[in-house]
Amino acid sequence: MVHQEELALIERLKQGDEAAFRTLVEQYQDLVYNTALGIVQLESDAEDVAQEVFIQVYRSIDSFKSIAKLSTWIYRITTTRSLDLLRARKSKKRFGLLKRLWETEQESPVENISDFNHPGVSLERKEEAAQLMAAIAQLPENQKVAFVLHKLEGLSYLDIAEVMKNSLPAVESLIHRARLNLRKILEKKISRP
Repeated sequence: MVHQEELALIERLKQGDEAAFRTLVEQYQDLVYNTALGIVQLESDAEDVAQEVFIQVYRSIDSFKSIAKLSTWIYRITTTRSLDLLRARKSKKRFGLLKRLWETEQESPVENISDFNHPGVSLERKEEAAQLMAAIAQLPENQKVAFVLHKLEGLSYLDIAEVMKNSLPAVESLIHRARLNLRKILEKKISRP
């Protein structure tokens, strides 16, 4: 059941109340940014995703059904926007590769995951976190989203099922497969000389 304060905020948002929108941003900016950062893994991209999420929330608040929690809806928008950005980045890389095949100059974009800095990671564990995030980046989309929502955002399997519009067993399976895949990826990395 949705909380009364949340219902009041939603109603004010639907009426176009700017103060309500500021309140929404203040309440959810960390959730949105941290979730996006866990998926896209670049701070500038996470900031772009966060902006897009709040714009989409503002524009489509009228379509929000109060059956779900507002946070669930916002997580769903955030994960969708983050995955859209990753798909666009992959497409751009493929185009860049094709373009370089026809050009003489060899310029290749370098993505340095060692600079990864997530608010939930202490400095001492930054190198380990960078390796883990590089491994997470290699997961299939659904596994990546489920794992990030569970391990980085602390959502329950039930909440993840709601966000991803999936069954509880499907989410359990996604997280289980993500763990197995991460273990394989990290073991390969460790076993290399």
